Amino acid sequence: MVDAHQHWGIYNDLATDTGSESRASAQGGVTTALTYMRTGQYYLNKGGSYREFFPEVLSAAEGNAHVDYAFHLAPMMARHIEEIPYLVEEHGVTSFKIFMFYGSHGLHGRSGSQSDFLMIPPEERYDLAHFEFVMRGVQRAREVFTEYAPYLSLSLHCETAEIMTAYTELVEQEGELSGLRAYSASRPPHSEGLAVTIASYLAHETGLANINLLHLSSEKALDAALRMARTFPHVDFRREVTVGHLLADVDTASGIGGKVNPPLREREDLEALWGHVLAGEVDWIVSDHACCRDEMKFGAERDDVFLAKSGFGGAEYLLPGLVGEGAKRGLSPQRIAKLTAQNPAQRYGLLHKGTLAEGYDADFALVDPNASWTVRAAESESTQEYTPFEGFPMSAKITDTFVRGHHVFAGGKLQDEPVGRYLRRGR
Repeated sequence: MVDAHQHWGIYNDLATDTGSESRASAQGGVTTALTYMRTGQYYLNKGGSYREFFPEVLSAAEGNAHVDYAFHLAPMMARHIEEIPYLVEEHGVTSFKIFMFYGSHGLHGRSGSQSDFLMIPPEERYDLAHFEFVMRGVQRAREVFTEYAPYLSLSLHCETAEIMTAYTELVEQEGELSGLRAYSASRPPHSEGLAVTIASYLAHETGLANINLLHLSSEKALDAALRMARTFPHVDFRREVTVGHLLADVDTASGIGGKVNPPLREREDLEALWGHVLAGEVDWIVSDHACCRDEMKFGAERDDVFLAKSGFGGAEYLLPGLVGEGAKRGLSPQRIAKLTAQNPAQRYGLLHKGTLAEGYDADFALVDPNASWTVRAAESESTQEYTPFEGFPMSAKITDTFVRGHHVFAGGKLQDEPVGRYLRRGR
């Protein structure tokens, strides 16, 4: 199990989060976690150079993880683009990220000061021009480090800041919607589709062939992604979907704890995502695990979705949810293995992960496909006290997890010793 999209340390101390959320990962059968990291507010709450920032990240995580791990990094300013070759060569970082909606939006909604939130120089902008320059920087690295080129890629969170800002105002002014349905309407699916289209053209313009479209949440987003793949066949697009968007919708999620970016959608979008998964049009499925504890998530106004923080944990339900729900829909165990292990491992340069074969790490999970149980947040190893999946019936359960032959989860219990290692990629 290679969970290619997590966020350790986004809301909690990174060292602490690495311990608890890697425990939740092992509980869910995840053996390798790829976690996103950037400068700015949240995470380490500091700006500056990755030459100074990233060694602090590695130091905080070291010795605390119960599964193996690596980091995707987001170039937030011009200086970071210049540091891409250093990150590749010195630390084996082969994947980078753009948050398209940060153009004029914060992590949870409108942001009055982009520079303060992102902690970038006041004369710089995090905008389409910056996205283009990031793409050119990654492509230059692919041309210089030819041995890494197959694994050097750029991932994009595709939502359009201007659309989201305008629709948030409309939803609040009309006052007819509330909860997760209001949040979904404030970040409408066509915002995703438009961002996918823009990102794809920029990839074509810059010659960057390896593009990952993250957590596509709607039929419009998937439709745009497939259209762009046909339009630009020379770009190797990979399409990602989260288990949250496959298991929960605006009505079935347990309260506004289900606030996430992009939002949980209507049931029609959930069913459309499953259709694309079954059609082989999705490349991997992830948790987008971001532990946000109750006090921070909801604050004083517990019923206002626009004030709640974005993101929730879910790595512990990734494989059980896919095996259980997937079996009902005809998704084979072999296909699940590709979606959750082989495909992301190969894309992100984890050359010893994702396959059960000689020469690969002995990483695997044992699953009881006939277990019947109910999701309860209190039973999770995560420090998050709630889950949008509270009360969901599950029909598959992880019994054992092995990381490089270490039996890290057995009989419903985690080993105390953290055996996880940082992974240099592409070698």
